[in-house]
Amino acid sequence: MRQPLLIASDIDGTLIDDHHRISARNRAAIGAAVEEQIPFVLVTGRPPRWLAPITEQLGIAPPAVCANGAVVYDTATDRIVSAQTLDTDTLGWLAETIAHALPGAGLAAERLGDSAEAMNFAKAPAYVHPWAGPEGFDVSDAEVLAEPAVKLLVRVPAARSADMRDVLAPLIADRVDVTFSTDDGLLEIARKGVDKAVGLATIAADTGVAPDGAIAFGDMPNDVPMLRWAGHGVAMGNAHPEVEPIADERTASNNDSGVGLVLERWWG
Repeated sequence: MRQPLLIASDIDGTLIDDHHRISARNRAAIGAAVEEQIPFVLVTGRPPRWLAPITEQLGIAPPAVCANGAVVYDTATDRIVSAQTLDTDTLGWLAETIAHALPGAGLAAERLGDSAEAMNFAKAPAYVHPWAGPEGFDVSDAEVLAEPAVKLLVRVPAARSADMRDVLAPLIADRVDVTFSTDDGLLEIARKGVDKAVGLATIAADTGVAPDGAIAFGDMPNDVPMLRWAGHGVAMGNAHPEVEPIADERTASNNDSGVGLVLERWWG
């Protein structure tokens, strides 16, 4: 492709390595592009409050698409620019459907706030984190569903996320979007029509960049809409099997600076 006019990158499994570090090679290539006024956008399933360690390593404060497209966030001002939520009626219907389709599944909700820290994570007793460390606050099953949420998380620790999706998606996909960013028994559910491509398109429109001018990097099924939207979609060397067939190119893994390796064609 010609030199991109916009760069979009997923974070986990893509921009950072398995030790949560951005390599010098990735950082240098992104920095060189930004110096030439090329917009760089973080596009992630993470909530805004998890972005500070990333922007600190990058040394820049790029715009971000969070919660798989449900939130557009300004990292420079710690401001939620826009958000799309699941209403409480939909959350209640989802909980009933999930209880029948995936017995014993635990639920958690990512809720909206005016800033990164104001957003909060409410989890039911059966919900077990797929990551290390504490996160959120414990509430009853009913309380998880009591407020609108930008994302509903569904966890079955002993399952594969792909298998969970194959069971649940036929029952709910007409009303919501369901995806996953780890195959460790976790599904992420958003409002219908909300995905990474939608969030990225919002930022691209503000910069005047059309899809064919964008390059995007990702590794998991939640990245597929973004890679399809971009003029040039790049799958990481460690990408999930569902990602590579829709990508225009495959690069090295997240542990081998796959993002920087591609960007060095223009900013080496």
